[in-house]
Amino acid sequence: HCSADSTLLVYLISITMAKKQPEAAAAVDPTGWMVDNDVANFLLLHQKEVLYMCMLGYTFLHGSKVFKAVPKTASVSYKLISMILACTGGGILVPIFLNKVPVPLANDAYPIAILTSFAIHYYFPVVAEVMNLSPVVKSLVVVFYELIRAKVVLTFTLAASAAIAPTTFSFPLFGPIMCGTVAGCGGAFLPMNKGLDPITSGLQPPMSSAFVGATLVHLFLNTSLSDGVINAKEKAHLHLALLFITVGLVSAFNMKAAKVKKE
Repeated sequence: HCSADSTLLVYLISITMAKKQPEAAAAVDPTGWMVDNDVANFLLLHQKEVLYMCMLGYTFLHGSKVFKAVPKTASVSYKLISMILACTGGGILVPIFLNKVPVPLANDAYPIAILTSFAIHYYFPVVAEVMNLSPVVKSLVVVFYELIRAKVVLTFTLAASAAIAPTTFSFPLFGPIMCGTVAGCGGAFLPMNKGLDPITSGLQPPMSSAFVGATLVHLFLNTSLSDGVINAKEKAHLHLALLFITVGLVSAFNMKAAKVKKE
């Protein structure tokens, strides 16, 4: 009787161990802490509420630049179209390259955010003045702006990588990088009558950061650098967002190294 009980006990233990074995065999993510926290959830725009809030900050900062650049005597329609092109320039050009629907036509949230920001700038210009006077408010708006830009650059880099067939290498190399770069700064070149004037004195910070970010993300996700990396896309997105925020804050507050005077 005792031997039967012991046999049953061994059988039950073996079944239990067999059930636990797949769990034990599951891969452990040593860098999972990067994306498994509330800060990462915010930076990666997982919640729609956060996405819409950042979208409003993104369009508001673009509106601030547009209203400074356009003549004060310009018509309302000129200012509005200029703002639409500035906010969604990359989202218009890249989908045309890839034979897709442009962002302002495909996503109704963008026109709503643009119209809301335009109304604030047009009817309540004091809000923009407060942003420029308050470092805290300005920092928040810059963070919102850069989070949207990081999402756009990542989205279109991946979309181009999927749409463009590889030729010389095992994956398309230059096409996705170019699309990601244009996605992050295409608004600077619209309307088309600007030509290359925006880069006459060199690349602006959003342009250089978009190029570097698109290049690093594309090479990381399509080479052996991401082998064995769990949630590689989200981790690349997180680092891209942090890069853009850093560059954006440095640019917004002019925190550049002082030039050494030659004696």
